[in-house]
Amino acid sequence: MSAADRRENRPTAREELERRRAEFERRRAAGEPLIEPVPDPASTPSTGVSNWNIANALTMFRVVLVPVFGWLLLTHGGHDTGYRLAAVAVFAIASITDRIDGDLARSRGLVTDFGKMMDPIADKALMGMALVGLSVIGRLPWWVTVVILVREVGITLLRLSVIRHGVLPASRGGKLKTLLQAIAIGFFLLPMSGVWDVIAWIVMAAAVVVTVVTGVDYVFRAMSLRRNSERSRLRRERRAAGR
Repeated sequence: MSAADRRENRPTAREELERRRAEFERRRAAGEPLIEPVPDPASTPSTGVSNWNIANALTMFRVVLVPVFGWLLLTHGGHDTGYRLAAVAVFAIASITDRIDGDLARSRGLVTDFGKMMDPIADKALMGMALVGLSVIGRLPWWVTVVILVREVGITLLRLSVIRHGVLPASRGGKLKTLLQAIAIGFFLLPMSGVWDVIAWIVMAAAVVVTVVTGVDYVFRAMSLRRNSERSRLRRERRAAGR
């Protein structure tokens, strides 16, 4: 069989999802151990999908925008209205690509392990630059930046620590956290005061709470992934066999 024929015979993302669902139902009906849960399309990479796709390109574009955004925000100490508004525009574009690349990956079966790893990293780079920049120019207290960044760096290290057992994708709570942070940062970036500051602080307070809560949730999810992964299951079986 030629390479082209093998590519044509590879299952699509939907076919692979249905196969795994059927396997899950068969195991449950037979009373067998449920080694893995029913997968979500967002957390299951498509078979044979290249990392060179439009969804991953948008993710990397977001990474490229981070230093551009930082330069615009910090120019003239953050007190130049024109540069601040330009920074807001770049931040908005980068935030929009975060939504678009995820939708494209899921709708077109372009989910890859590379994308699942780089998407949250790109988000953290953008948010980190925004938080540090806002603290540098005096718009946001450093304690808020430290709390959020410690959580973000910790979760990134946690993802890397369990990578041998599987990829820990972003949860719905994590996506809500990112949305709240983006909205709050957007308000803080605007060269405005008064009621806008009140709104910004309300949204930021909610973002900090969700950030901490989802951080704890990721820890438990990582522990579950490590405990229930195929790698851990095989290790337990080898240990049992050696007794």
